[in-house]
Parts: sequence; C-alpha cells; structure tokens
Amino acid sequence: MLESALNPKAIVVVGASDNPHKIGGRPLLYLSRFGYKGRVYPVNPHRRSVQGQPAFPDVASVPEAPDLAIIATPGVMASEAVRNCAARGVRTAVVMAAGFGETGDVGAAAEERRMVACARAAGMRIVGPNSQGLANFGSGAVASFSTMFLEVEPKDGPVAIVSQSGMMSVAPYGLLRGKGIGVRHAHATGNDSDVSLPELVLAVVHDPGVRLLLLYIESIRDPAILAEAAVVARERDVPIVAIKAGRTARGQAAARSHTGALANEDRVVDAFFHEHGIWRARDVHELVGAAELYLKGWRPKGRRLAVVSNSGASCVMAADILQEVDLDFASLSTDTQAALATQLPSFATTTNPIDLTAALLTDSRLFGSVLSALSDDDGFDELLITLPVAGAGYDVSSYARAAAEFAVRTGTPTVVAALQEAVAAKFREMGVPTFANQTEAISVLAQLVHHVRLMHRPRAAASPGAVVELPEGRSRFLSEAQSLDILSAVGLPTVRYRLCRSDAEARAAFRQFDGPVVLKACSPQLPHKSDLNLVTLDVRAEDDVTLAFSWLEDRLRVQGIVADGIIVAPMKKGRREFVLGARVDPVFGPVLIIGDGGRYVEALDDIALLLPPVRAEDVREALSTLRIAPLLDGVRKEPPLDIEPLCSAAVSLGQLVTANAERIASIDLNPLIVGSRGEGITIVDALIERSVHDRSGVVNTSPDEAWTVARRR
Repeated sequence: MLESALNPKAIVVVGASDNPHKIGGRPLLYLSRFGYKGRVYPVNPHRRSVQGQPAFPDVASVPEAPDLAIIATPGVMASEAVRNCAARGVRTAVVMAAGFGETGDVGAAAEERRMVACARAAGMRIVGPNSQGLANFGSGAVASFSTMFLEVEPKDGPVAIVSQSGMMSVAPYGLLRGKGIGVRHAHATGNDSDVSLPELVLAVVHDPGVRLLLLYIESIRDPAILAEAAVVARERDVPIVAIKAGRTARGQAAARSHTGALANEDRVVDAFFHEHGIWRARDVHELVGAAELYLKGWRPKGRRLAVVSNSGASCVMAADILQEVDLDFASLSTDTQAALATQLPSFATTTNPIDLTAALLTDSRLFGSVLSALSDDDGFDELLITLPVAGAGYDVSSYARAAAEFAVRTGTPTVVAALQEAVAAKFREMGVPTFANQTEAISVLAQLVHHVRLMHRPRAAASPGAVVELPEGRSRFLSEAQSLDILSAVGLPTVRYRLCRSDAEARAAFRQFDGPVVLKACSPQLPHKSDLNLVTLDVRAEDDVTLAFSWLEDRLRVQGIVADGIIVAPMKKGRREFVLGARVDPVFGPVLIIGDGGRYVEALDDIALLLPPVRAEDVREALSTLRIAPLLDGVRKEPPLDIEPLCSAAVSLGQLVTANAERIASIDLNPLIVGSRGEGITIVDALIERSVHDRSGVVNTSPDEAWTVARRR
C-alpha cells in the first residue's frame, strides 16, 4: 500500500495554489522542478489552471483515481478533502493541516479519529495530519512544502530520513547535503494517526538504493514493525541511527504537545534499540556525524585505534578521549616499529600514538612513508590522523593523497582531525572524512565501531517458557508464598520456607532449618513488607521465634491486614544482593531488569534493562555496564561473585514472563542473594503481579487462606 505513497503514478493536489511559496503551491513547484514523471492533477475550484497546469474543481472531476493525494487545505476543509479522496479511490493521502490530535483538544482529536476511520473504511491510508509531507528524490515524487528544498538543492543519494517532525525530516537533509551526501527519502509522518513511522521505515528500508537510515522519533507506537524493519536493515547491512526525543519528563511533555505522542519509558527504548541494532543519537549533529563513514562501507572488526599526529599534545589528549569512548590504543608490531624507526627522527617514538614531530615540516615524504609502514600491520582496526597545525610550508595535498590511498588500499576506517579549514578541505577533496577537532573525530569512529558490533551481535532464539496457572483471586499481587512456589516450580533457585499459622508451627520450622531464620508476614496485601515493619531478620533462638511471631501478629492486627500466615525461612547471607525482575511493558512487551539490589535499589538506581529472549552472554554484558561491575570479578583479594547462575536465572525469568505475558504483569525478585563463585544464588523474596487480564477470578476462601489475625480479636 505504501508504494502508492513513495512511488505514485498519479498525484492530486487538493488546495493547489498558483503561488509557489504557499503550502498548496510548493508541492506543485517541486513535482515540476525535481523530475516527477507521473501525472499531476491540481484541484482548485476558483482557477482553470494552476502553475500552468489544467486545474479541476474537485477530486471527483479528476479523470482517474490517483495513487497519492496532497491535501493542502486547512482544518475542517482537510477533513472534507479526506472524505472526497476516499470516495474517489485515492490510495494514500498526505494531510498537511495542523490543529488535530497534537493540540490536546478533545474535539480536535476526535475529528482526527473520524478522518482516519473514514479513510480506512475506503481502504485509503493517511500520512499525518500535521505532516510536512513526503519527499522521494529518486522518483521526483516530492509531496512536501518544506522551504529547505529551495535553499539546498536536492541530489538523489543513499540516505533515507524518516521523522515524526517536519523540521527533523529536513534539518538532517540540509546537513548531509552540506557534506556533499545525497538524500533519496525525506519523510515526515506528523501525528502518525494512521501510517506510522515504523510502517514508513519498513517500506523505505526495502529500497535497494538506501544504504543508511536516519530516524527522528517522539513515540514508538508499533515496535514490532520497527523491529521487523531493523531485521531487514541488518540483512541488507543498512545502519539505522535514531534520535528518540523525550528522554526527560520535560521532553516527554513537549513531545505530547508537538505530535500528540505518548511517551515511551526511556530506558526501555534504549533496550529496544540495543536489541535491534539501532544506534541512538543525542542530537541532529550526532545523527548525521558518522554518515560518511557508514556509506564508505567500513565495518571495523575491532576497536584498536592507531593515531598519527604532528603534535605530542594531540597524542596525549587522544589517549584521554579513547578511554571515554571505550576504544583501545593499538599495539604496533615489532616489524612496523622497525620500519617506522627508519623513517622517523631518532627523538620520535615508534609506538602508538605516532608523533611525527616538527620533522613533518622539513620532510614532506615523511607522512606517506609512515602510512606505508602502517599499511601491512593488522594490529589496528582504525586510523586517526590529527593535524592541529599544518599551514604554509606543509605539503598538505600530498598528505591528503597518501591518506586516501591508505584507506582504499587497506580498507581501514581513516579519519582526519584538522582545525584549519584550508587543511581540512584538501582531505575532503580526496574523500577522507574530516572533522574540525579530534574529540568529534574519535567519537564518530567509536560510534562506527560500537554500532557495527551491535548490528552483528548474535541474537537469542526464542525458547518457550513454562505456562503457569496463577492461584484464583482478585488481588493485584500474589502473596510471597504463592510467588515463591511458582518460581520454584519452573526451576528457579528459591529459598526454602514454611508458611506458619501458629507459634508451634513457627518453632517447628526453626528447628527444621537448624539456624538463624527470618520471619515475614505473608499476604497479597503486602507487596512491600519492609516498609510496614513486617519482617524480622536473623532470629537465632527458638524463644525469640515466639516473640517475633507474636510481634508480627500484633503489627498485622493494628494495621488491619488479613494475612495467609507467617513465613519462616533460613536467614541467607551471601556476597551481594541483586535485583532481578521482569514486567510486561504496554508498548514493548516483556522487559527484564537486573542490577544492584536490596533496600536501596530505587535510590541507587544501578540497573540494566534487556528485552527477552536473551542469552546468558547478553546478561553478562548488561551486568558489565553497572556501576558495581568492578566488584563482580572480586576486589581486594575477594573471590569473584557467582555470576553464571544469576545469568541463567535471568534467561529463565525472561522465558517465564514471555510465556505468561497475558497472566503476569510483573515479577520482582529482590533481594536475590549471590555468593562467591561456586556458591550459587538464592531468591529470598519474590512478588508476582497479576496482569489486568487475570484479575477477574473468584476469591479463594479456603480455611488456610482465611487465617487472619482478625479472628484473634
């Protein structure tokens, strides 16, 4: 269906204007200027011709059903135009008018829904409303009113831009054209009322001429379609770089007022992008910054960087930046160092980074000789050339030729940092990516390295988890005992426990466990027992069990809480408390959470998110991103933590929540005790939340569940 929007054979312009600087006139100008070969039908009831083309009084008078309609009329007239186009058999309509769902007005949003319903009933799709339009420079089908295409001459090329914002569909276009890079697609979906950004991305990524895809997103409504597009992109080796705006509460509020978007939780978006090989950019400059490197087809296999400079200070600063962006200094081979020693002055270093010193000024062949010596060394993956000063007296043209030849001969990603524009221009003329400072140059290289790794990262195959039956009940949460039983049944390592309804049972449990125990009130009404002082830790004597049991009963009675009983369990200690959890996001589906646990989990907020299915390797990688990561391998002669069973538990939890997404809303395991390597892990507290779909059962009123301190009054 979207082929009719991207490559239409006939276009009708409703609200066509003779003035090319009006919204209704700009698309007609562009279709004529940019080589559109299809048929164009201007609709204007007040003119017999528009911009030299015969005009029609209404859509019904157009001699055929066009593939695409450009609706350039305002407000209520736009809704009428949609109805007329749907009745005429138009396949796709671009609605440019604003004033609908993005305003927050209930009536305007309702009118938008009516517009979409009318179109769908007739089999027509809508792009917008509040859309700046679509632009395909490959076919000349430029159904847009953007001024940018008058300011910056279009050129067909390998880049596609899809955006929910009009401005962000053309700002990257302008920056890319300034770099001499052609753009094929520049599309703005506006309110995404019908055709969503992911749908358009999926259509565009199949274009064989597209080799780089840039996105601006304020809300992801159809993640499954975007995931499908990402699969196609990886298969075609097409990198996707995206800005997801609304990272903060203020940004999310601005997005809602801008396009009527619903905010997605930001860390879930990060996890989604990571899972699907999409690189997240922070701003428009970062969005386009690495475009030239991607388009050269460079796909580095590692992160080892070699640096060549005529400044020792630049070499030192490069070392600092490398650590910040997680790149490594390459170690040059002994043969390379020997070859460099024959070229460099005796006081220069032959190790990486390579300081050419001021000798570069007196020996113009030195630069090429050094690159020649490096060309046979396979111990590095990328090359940075940084020339902070290289003006009069330097043979910059020969340096640029040598750099270009090196990049072509070796296939090594090669970038230049040159502050002076005259110097940078020489390298750009030779096709070498050039940046004004080495911080940007190294950051762009790092983006390429890490993004390529992300795109080619092995992905877990879906593995079916066990389907579980939850106890009947209308309560939102299961009790801790019920939660532990379900987890234990699917093989997760839970603590042993007894649910006690009398002091005698509690004392027997203490004797059974033969050591310190913990006593906890157990009830579906108690998702956070610690907050209510309903947990007693490290009870070491049988008489103390009696005291703790009585105290918990009193606390429950005072607070009016009906309980299933008191849990008695062994007091487990380990090296570290972790949190492991899962929840079903309303947009993205199952999400795993893992990180530093215990009572301060919210305050310290040291967690990572993943989207199931996951492999143990994925969980280990997520753990390495935490602030506590240095502790995992042991510090100060401590043994390493037993991370492997933790990773296995995360994999199993992901399978469980995926298999039961209709029943379970969330699972919270905190704390999960991790011992030293070989000691294993133990889930000592668990909380399962029912899905809203599973909260309609009948309350179980068996004698055991009716145990309550209320009967003791």
